[in-house]
Amino acid sequence: MIAVQVAQVGLDPASSSPVVLLREVDGDRLLPIMIGPAEASAIAMELQGIRPPRPLTHDLVKRVILGLGGELRRVLIGDLRNDTYFAELELRRGDEVVQVDARPSDSIAVALRLGAPIFLADDLFDRRGITPGEGGAAPDGADILRTYLENLDPQDLGRFTP
Repeated sequence: MIAVQVAQVGLDPASSSPVVLLREVDGDRLLPIMIGPAEASAIAMELQGIRPPRPLTHDLVKRVILGLGGELRRVLIGDLRNDTYFAELELRRGDEVVQVDARPSDSIAVALRLGAPIFLADDLFDRRGITPGEGGAAPDGADILRTYLENLDPQDLGRFTP
């Protein structure tokens, strides 16, 4: 597993669909994952430190985990099948560890709220990753973001692009 962090939440210019870009912690590779508008908003709000007047669903999940005496140890994005990513929340309560199947977008939103690390299976970078500035064709599924990433200002990383 490779540690990643959220580098950018924005809109794919080709489809106008929300996308989250994960960057490896000790490297330059990026992995784009298309997500829903509500999840994009929840991730962007947390990155910007914006607190809604009432808890969002991901805030509720955080409160439930903590209220039951648990902790989110980490998020694992471990598989890609039929263009769908799969993730797990690894929860711990006392000596018990439980893995809960979840969408990557929800997992990322919860991890940000709880300060939990996010990990990605090694082969996902090989299958769908992008290395900015690298020549040649983008891997399958990544070409829609090629133009976006080539024009990305590094100072804009972490900022929501409406």
